[in-house]
Amino acid sequence: MEIGEIGLDFGFDIVIIVFVVLLILLVISGVKQVPQGFNYTVERFGRYSKTLRPGLGFIVPLMDRVGRRMNMMEQFLDVPSQEVITRDNATVTVDGVAFFQVLDAPRASYEVHDLDNAILNITMTNVRTVMGSLDLDALLSQRDEINTRLLKVVDAATEPWGVKITRIEIKDINPPRDLVDAMARQMKAERDKRASILEAEGERQSEILRAEGEKQAVVLEAEGRKEAAFRDAEAREREAEAEARATEMVSNAVHAGSIQAINYFVADKYVGALKELAAAPNQKVMLLPMEASSILGALGGIGEIAREAFTPKDGSDGPGGGSGPAGGPGGAGRGSGPRPVPSSSGASPQSVSPPPIPPQAPSGRRSSADRDAPPASGPWGAS
Repeated sequence: MEIGEIGLDFGFDIVIIVFVVLLILLVISGVKQVPQGFNYTVERFGRYSKTLRPGLGFIVPLMDRVGRRMNMMEQFLDVPSQEVITRDNATVTVDGVAFFQVLDAPRASYEVHDLDNAILNITMTNVRTVMGSLDLDALLSQRDEINTRLLKVVDAATEPWGVKITRIEIKDINPPRDLVDAMARQMKAERDKRASILEAEGERQSEILRAEGEKQAVVLEAEGRKEAAFRDAEAREREAEAEARATEMVSNAVHAGSIQAINYFVADKYVGALKELAAAPNQKVMLLPMEASSILGALGGIGEIAREAFTPKDGSDGPGGGSGPAGGPGGAGRGSGPRPVPSSSGASPQSVSPPPIPPQAPSGRRSSADRDAPPASGPWGAS
């Protein structure tokens, strides 16, 4: 009997030990450790109950179980190559990559089956849709716009699944080889055209600047001529005023009875005319349109004016020592008698009067009577 009691006590201890072990196992099975970057869904009797966040979580053993272990980090999917027909019927091969992140673990677990495959297929479909609506030129030059449109469309399609599409990038766009060659020729022709246009624009601008420079030069030259003409006109005006004053003074002197003033005036004109004839570069032979005796007579008149200017007005002795109202050899009185002048042969002074200037023949030649007449003596005769 004691043996039976001992065996009964031993069996009871075993049951207690087993119960304790099962209890410990149940407690351990109700404790879940969730790693960082993951969320676990909890199902109670097959129905979603709650979500376990990163860290230590608890569930009810035998009633709850972990359903899906969702990766909450950003992930990527390679979009395989596919052929796309553009709006202008060009066939190109494109591929890309899509980045996404799960934001809601229960929706990503229970709203869609095989989340990665679903995102991949919807991305490929929208790539064909978006790129097929563009021309080839826009397809090659507007990648940013294509990526933006794809991101907007795919993100809106995956929003009910609790997924956020962060980026979609088109990696390669490969047109056919013959199309690439045609595009290269087109690009070369376009660049040649732009080069020709730029060269023409440069030449045009150069011609415009050259014309502007010539115009400015002509304007400045015209202004210079205008200023020179004004100065020349002013000089001629001053010269005319001086000539008028000289003529007026000579006229006043003639009016006062001094014939020597008109002689000086005429002699000055004769000398000036001879100077201009002698200075002409295109003249080999100089013709004298007047009598030589007339020129000498005019020069004699200038000498008389000089002697009269240096003779005192009050009738005193002149430089030559003469006296009297009419003046002697050195006198300067303006009388009607003859004045002594030196002869051309160096003889004693002779009393002769200067003859008036003879009139000139229209043809500038001497008449036969003048040629036959003997030359006049004195400084007004032939030398």
